[in-house]
Amino acid sequence: MVISDGIMENEEKTELAGFLKTLPPVEFCCVYGSTLHPNNSDKSSMVDYILGVADPVKWHSENLELNRSHYASWMVHLGGAKLITEVADGIGVGVHFNPFVTWNEKMLKYGVVRMHDLVEDVLNWQRFYISGRLQKPVRVLLDNLDVENLNAANLRAAVAAALLILPSKFNEEDLYSTICSLSYMGDLRMLFAEDKNKVKKIVQGQFNLFRSMYKPFIEEYEAKEILRVSSIGGQQKSLSQDYCLPATRSLVCSLPPLIRNKLGTQLGEQKIIGDSSRVVQEVVFSSREEAARSMQKVVRRTVMVSSLRQAVSGVVAAGGMNAGRYLANKVRKAWKSWT
Repeated sequence: MVISDGIMENEEKTELAGFLKTLPPVEFCCVYGSTLHPNNSDKSSMVDYILGVADPVKWHSENLELNRSHYASWMVHLGGAKLITEVADGIGVGVHFNPFVTWNEKMLKYGVVRMHDLVEDVLNWQRFYISGRLQKPVRVLLDNLDVENLNAANLRAAVAAALLILPSKFNEEDLYSTICSLSYMGDLRMLFAEDKNKVKKIVQGQFNLFRSMYKPFIEEYEAKEILRVSSIGGQQKSLSQDYCLPATRSLVCSLPPLIRNKLGTQLGEQKIIGDSSRVVQEVVFSSREEAARSMQKVVRRTVMVSSLRQAVSGVVAAGGMNAGRYLANKVRKAWKSWT
């Protein structure tokens, strides 16, 4: 399973990792954003980092000593590291972002998240924030806790969710676009502050990276005879899927436990004997359409709540000036895509 591209020049990777030397130690670091797309021409765009740390309060305390200018001044004076972490946890989705950080002639934004919260989101889609990001190509610079292997469950579940939504016949780009769009379902930013072609640009700009990431899971579903794959010439492949109820149940079983629990609350559950002769709860549904509709409703609500919470947290944490500047940049890009 791959969530890094494996092709980045060593010099570029070393340069990006060099920013970590200016910060307290972290357990996990990945880089994402439009500046890393192979077809991106705007090198003035912000480079985005996600940093996983064991103890955010301790980490922010140390970082305030090293990089006080990264934070909104009122947060530093009123509460420091504890307040910063409480805002991220209480108002946001557990991630505190410091935007508009200048380093080595680059503009950066970095988000700090507790490792426990990162792992919980990857495995359970609890907030569908970090998990949604890691369903797309990122460049991993540091991974002390083997997040890359943990993320396999996230990618497998993303394929299952996409297959529930897709028709019986589709192509590779349709699959990757549906996966990519999962984390934007219900995202309030998509209404006014995001490029309307965002998903298309992400997938087409990083098509081979998506293929590398999801190849093992496509093969896994193919081996279960849920998927059939054939070449249609050129770069694309044609896929078709089994629409029967047993195949649908298999896909639902591949969704994260928390999502299945929410589906069970909506649709009902029944007790069955599982593979290991244990009694397990299975979601009850009468058709593929019912299962897909309910799954989309659960994901959409999760994303909507997370996007609203993170937007409010971002305004509070970054301060009015930086928040306004960041939003203005987003809206400007969105406006260009609509005109």
